[in-house]
Amino acid sequence: MALRILILALALIFSGNILVEASEPAQAAPSAEVVKAGGPKKQIAAVVNAILEQLRDPDIPAQQRRNNIRELVRGKFDFQTMAQGALGRYWRKASETERSHFVALFTKLLEATYLGRVKAYSNLEVVFGEERIRKKRAEVECFIKDGNTDIPITYKLIPRGQTWLVYDVVIENASLVRSYRSSYASIVRKQGMNGLLKQMEEKLNQLKKAPATQHKKDKK
Repeated sequence: MALRILILALALIFSGNILVEASEPAQAAPSAEVVKAGGPKKQIAAVVNAILEQLRDPDIPAQQRRNNIRELVRGKFDFQTMAQGALGRYWRKASETERSHFVALFTKLLEATYLGRVKAYSNLEVVFGEERIRKKRAEVECFIKDGNTDIPITYKLIPRGQTWLVYDVVIENASLVRSYRSSYASIVRKQGMNGLLKQMEEKLNQLKKAPATQHKKDKK
């Protein structure tokens, strides 16, 4: 379930057909810097447009495109907060070294997952719906058009300086962070933090080997 949530959620970022529906945000009290930079929906749309430019430019080498997209997504997702939520109560029990290692692996795993599948979702039609802001939290509603079905996705964001960053994604009432938390908790209970980190490293190595074929296709 976590992988499906991740792929569909990031499909919004990498979609080639994007529709934005106007809607009035709820009354909110974000920082002045965040207000000046624009609302969360506006900021996500800006990232979408920047990534689309990368995908549509045939003159950009494949590896450079991947690096550019990676940087754009890193600037919009709060991987630290996502990782902490995914580890749940075991975050408090982990050492500083374990936390740092976990955040790094968690970030790389998400990146390796979506970067290997970006082109497969380049032609989906996406509608951005309502934007809701309450104090220091925001939600942006989106829908992926899959045939006659609208798949609802909600981005949850928090303000960081002059920007809004995604800290969780919910698709069809299933949270990305909670899905990972359930999976990781089971591993930690049985094998401890070292066992979890080891499994994450092994999975990352598998994903790193997988894109080799994709790289060849991208160059054609």
